[in-house]
Amino acid sequence: MLSAYPACFIKEEDGYSVIFPDLNNLATCGDTLDEAFTMAVDCLAGYLYWLQKDGETPPAASPIDTINLAEITAEVEASPDAAFINIVTVDVSEYAKVHFEKSVKKTLTIPAWLNTAALAQNINFSQVLQDALKERLHLG
Repeated sequence: MLSAYPACFIKEEDGYSVIFPDLNNLATCGDTLDEAFTMAVDCLAGYLYWLQKDGETPPAASPIDTINLAEITAEVEASPDAAFINIVTVDVSEYAKVHFEKSVKKTLTIPAWLNTAALAQNINFSQVLQDALKERLHLG
């Protein structure tokens, strides 16, 4: 399902800042306008993905014509003339499959005796490593 939110793109000396007013002023940036758009998609996808993972409902997107560009630029001390609003869209499920949920292969070394003991108990090494990393990183 496609998600769409208005974003304020602000030209700055060293690139562009991007602010999503409907998402608690969630922000990202890019060195070029193309990079800023790419980062905006990634930022939006990540925010909506984690809301979904936490069981929270994302806020409704405002119509583009209700976004107050002058108010947003004033908060970041930028000129409204250096900014514009555009809709950023992303299919969160599809984006997550490629960027957030893709598995990566890791090679590791453990003592032979530990390997033998784990195999004897049909231990899923990948699951144990994932669980341990989540615990160590306090990711639940």
